[in-house]
Amino acid sequence: MTATTFDKPAVEDRTFSSSPPPLRLQLAPPGTAPALIDGAWWPHSRDLTAELFALTAVLDPLWGRITHVTVNPTFWPVIPHKVPVQGHVVKVGWFKAEQDPNKLLLLSYTAGRWDLLVIPPETDDVTAARLMTTATDPARSLTASGLIQEAELFRIAAEAEAAAWDSARETVWDSEGGHDARRTSSHSPVGAAIGRLPMAAPGM
Repeated sequence: MTATTFDKPAVEDRTFSSSPPPLRLQLAPPGTAPALIDGAWWPHSRDLTAELFALTAVLDPLWGRITHVTVNPTFWPVIPHKVPVQGHVVKVGWFKAEQDPNKLLLLSYTAGRWDLLVIPPETDDVTAARLMTTATDPARSLTASGLIQEAELFRIAAEAEAAAWDSARETVWDSEGGHDARRTSSHSPVGAAIGRLPMAAPGM
């Protein structure tokens, strides 16, 4: 099993191409066995039928034929009973109380069970990249929802730090006369600036 990442395509590609967008997936490195999560999947939507088709196309050669998938219905508005994929059918089930809402469970025909963190489709690129990295780190022992909560706390802390930094820069700028300089430049006579422009020669 290899670690695989597929980047989000350009907007133009999604707009003018009829083919499905590339899959966004990262799996644990070979030879490792994460305690709770085997990888992270960042679907483009909550359309389970469309998303599973692309997912199984990549995982079948790696893990053997995927035959069953289970989800928690909390974040999936429609759950089909079966999804036709390349060359076979995947049966889909759901568990509300027993399964983490941020996890996708897959059963392979030959290799057993695999668990993927499902990154919400609306997640920003930076947070999604962080989730993919932490989910495939063998040293991590958080559940899928635990990883999502950790990433959210990290995002909030990063935004607060950025806001504090901006505020500090604004304070320093003010203390050095920044606002006074801006007010001085903003009140410069417009006519004086225009008057310095060269006049066009007659007939031009």
